[in-house]
Amino acid sequence: MPEFTRRNLMATSVAAAVGASVSGVAVADEEESDTPGAPSVKGELKRFSSTALGAEVTGPFVFDDGSLLYSLQHPSTDNPAPFDKAGIGYVEGFNFEFDGDSSEFDELSTPQTNEEQGRVRVSDGEYVLLASQGDTFGNGEELGVPETPDGTPITEFAGSRYSEAGYTPDCNQFIATNGAGTEGYLFTNFEASPGNVTRIPVSKDGESWEADLENALNLANTEAMRELGGTRINCYGDKTPWDTMVSSEENYAHTRISLTAAVGDIVDAGSGQGLRAAHEFWNRPDPTDIQEAVDSYYGDDSWYVQGYWAMGGVELLAYYLGADPVDQDGDTNTTTPIGEGYPNPYRYGYQLEFQDPTAEEPTPVKHYAMGRASWEAPDFQQDRKTVYQCSDGDSKGIYKFVADRPIPSYSDPMDVSGTLYAPKVTTGAAAEKNSPADVTLDIEWLELGHASNGEVAEWIADYDGVTQKDYLATHSDWSGGDEVTAEVLEQADREVVENGNRDYITDAEIVEWARQYEANGPDGVAEELRRVPFLETRAAAKEIGATVEFNKAEGVDSVPGATPGDYVYFGISEFNDDMADDAGDLRMHRVDGGVVYRGELEPDYNVSRLEPVIVGPDGTDTADVADDALVNVDNVYVMEDGRVLCCEDADQFGRSYKNDCLYVYTPEEQLNGPGNGGNGNAGNSNNGNAGNNNGNNGNGNSGATRMAQSGAGAGTFTDHDGDGNVDPSRSQFDTTFPNLNWNAWSSLFGN
Repeated sequence: MPEFTRRNLMATSVAAAVGASVSGVAVADEEESDTPGAPSVKGELKRFSSTALGAEVTGPFVFDDGSLLYSLQHPSTDNPAPFDKAGIGYVEGFNFEFDGDSSEFDELSTPQTNEEQGRVRVSDGEYVLLASQGDTFGNGEELGVPETPDGTPITEFAGSRYSEAGYTPDCNQFIATNGAGTEGYLFTNFEASPGNVTRIPVSKDGESWEADLENALNLANTEAMRELGGTRINCYGDKTPWDTMVSSEENYAHTRISLTAAVGDIVDAGSGQGLRAAHEFWNRPDPTDIQEAVDSYYGDDSWYVQGYWAMGGVELLAYYLGADPVDQDGDTNTTTPIGEGYPNPYRYGYQLEFQDPTAEEPTPVKHYAMGRASWEAPDFQQDRKTVYQCSDGDSKGIYKFVADRPIPSYSDPMDVSGTLYAPKVTTGAAAEKNSPADVTLDIEWLELGHASNGEVAEWIADYDGVTQKDYLATHSDWSGGDEVTAEVLEQADREVVENGNRDYITDAEIVEWARQYEANGPDGVAEELRRVPFLETRAAAKEIGATVEFNKAEGVDSVPGATPGDYVYFGISEFNDDMADDAGDLRMHRVDGGVVYRGELEPDYNVSRLEPVIVGPDGTDTADVADDALVNVDNVYVMEDGRVLCCEDADQFGRSYKNDCLYVYTPEEQLNGPGNGGNGNAGNSNNGNAGNNNGNNGNGNSGATRMAQSGAGAGTFTDHDGDGNVDPSRSQFDTTFPNLNWNAWSSLFGN
């Protein structure tokens, strides 16, 4: 089986098409091979784990007892068993102590031998798989595999693939069902098309965690999920402060213009040649063939159709929804157009929340008002209104959504309403050839629009029923029943290149929305144009001058229970291409290894400054530098003591090994031990943590007491060790606050 990685897929035909680094194809300029501060760390970075060859480190989760779990995603099939199959595993025999530093483990050595590179290694304990690719559930379904309405696994169909079903487990979130946090449901994303989220009952028996596969579910195969249109490319996600799992749809195929271009550029040029991207070809027969077709039609004037590869599996999604697989022919898809049941592109690319997570079947809700993009992850804040989001890929953005009132307070999730924002970087030094290590980014948030989930759902429904037949009928002389010849398909393709896909939102609508926005503000656009920033989020943000230049924004997270004064961390996997060119708001020196930023939460949960705290290596750095540096950060996960798990999805550059690793980052203010401020630790007078009002950075008095309260209850707790933090036991906490989750609220007590 071919090895699947997003980087390999994105590399296909890209370098030849654009002659430069694009998403996942890092090409270091020789003149910029020694960027100052690359690599560097403000704090401490220690390697805890290396994953098996071919796999990326993804889906980290830390249980209340300190056990670490993460996914073994798309490992090499040449690895020795059991690491030749994808899976979900945890580290047995080691627990993080949540004391603010990483002295509880020794740094793991780099994997050098074939034996070391072929398995998952950890500094302490042993990586144990709870579930593996090919495992079956009690209902006969296979782990992570969606099925058609009649129960046929989509693996039985031929044709394009985004990835193999069951091969790409990603995000993991655990929802406890008991006060001790030792029983509950593990939700796991599967990054494929159609996508999937599994729910597996897990429990701890002694020192070991166990999975109950007999009672596990593929949530994609529930009727409620199918009624939503299913899901695709489920990447990372988040656990909300109200204890639900959110799965992010990383729909790379949402792009309608390639790389740095804007829709206005197409209108000005009078043609989309050189600029059109994947979304415009969504309902084309055999859509992933569009890159080869464009190369054939335009020869030397061809271009990279950004996101074309991510239309792999769109036909499988159609079959999953019940469409007749008329385009099946041996091992390939034909150009016979799929009719009824073809998926609506505007139904994918959202934050998918599973409400009632412990019910017999959870209730899936897509938060359409949060915008449509290739979402890698969201970070839901403790005010229960603010959500930070990062969109993966080249020339993308980070976004913010602020609900009108706390999201769980809406009895009907379709009534959730709020404002969607895009970033504008205003730092002058960021538009000059400086090192990213030296520049803090100042952010202003541009309002894109205000809407409710229900309003956006109605706009989406306007495009239901559009099929591959419409692509041909709208853009060529083809009529239903006619043969789809190469000439017919070329006529339709060229028409879409020139004038856009008229089956969906048009170029003219986007440009007119932007004109009215500039003239009247976001609330002054015509009613029929209000849909634009929610269905075409990236295109709309570009038109109003937002900084849509971030390259592979792959991580965002904050400490559980984060309050003003704590930090939100953002992982930018590669600082190159549109962030390091000679145009736009970001023009700094490239750092192909990426950058981790953090922004301090302000009293209204806004973030207005991003400080670089980890800078990866240059692409030309040799093994003595690159071996121990964080390369191409993917997920970031902030533990309750403020330390950050940093996962890799790495190009290997000059490393002496090819494995991805998991690092533990300790912020510099915590290196002298607990009680030194930030991220839920004593000494940060702004974070609302019990025991911090004395301002003595942890110099409390043993035996001192303090009352801690929330809307859910109040209790008096004791500082047993004199460190300035009150120390409730788990049983005390559960007795006093029976309706609160320990993982989400423990930072309030500095524990």
